[in-house]
Amino acid sequence: MELLNKNIIITGASTGIGNALVKEFANYNCNLFLLARRIELLEELKNSLKNKPANIYCFKNDVGDKTSVVEAYKQIIAIAKKIDIAILNSGVGYRMTIEEYDSTLALKTFNTNFMGLVYWIEQLLPGFMNQKSGIIAGVSSLADSRGFSGSGFYCASKAAASIYLEGMRVELNKYGIKVITIKPGFVKTPMTDVNEFKMPFLMPADKAARIIIKGLLKGKRIIQFPLPTVIGTKIIGLLPNFLYDFLSNKQNKN
Repeated sequence: MELLNKNIIITGASTGIGNALVKEFANYNCNLFLLARRIELLEELKNSLKNKPANIYCFKNDVGDKTSVVEAYKQIIAIAKKIDIAILNSGVGYRMTIEEYDSTLALKTFNTNFMGLVYWIEQLLPGFMNQKSGIIAGVSSLADSRGFSGSGFYCASKAAASIYLEGMRVELNKYGIKVITIKPGFVKTPMTDVNEFKMPFLMPADKAARIIIKGLLKGKRIIQFPLPTVIGTKIIGLLPNFLYDFLSNKQNKN
């Protein structure tokens, strides 16, 4: 796949993996349409890349708000006319103990991590289906394999995202639309910086961005990394429930 003159949408572009993706894509002659709730951070990022070959446009957007998504898409399509690649990267995560149980965190998590995909894909589909091409790359997580203690809302939202993208990949194949699921392990971002637990194989965001772009260029259906974490989560996912419960309870007591 070539990136020359491609119109690329990146949600959640202000920090973390999204920010790192922008910096990598900026080295190509393409058009980048950046979205985030904090547009001032996007403008700062754009200014820092003004000597790069990419054309960069910034838009304020809350992916969990359908009205915001509809308006942002209208603004982008008025400039771009068509979209080639959409990297739906926005994500949030909240650590929570049972003693602090709060359903509003579930709503915030699912609105961003799952409904953000649904709302953006709803806008993208008509154009993609009409042009018989396009790439939808949704960011899920290797945390989709089990319900990890303290991260139930996050894991559930990412499991929903992975299953949803899988279904879309099959359905949209006949229209020439590629759907890619991106599953990172632990990546150093503002979201993971607040984690109090050990994060094995923690990866810098710029390295994660390079892996993602390489996978996109190769046309991979699933981009998952790093390998040790991929293997580890697959093993954990295959554990019998009684064994997983035993190990999880043992870990919680430590």
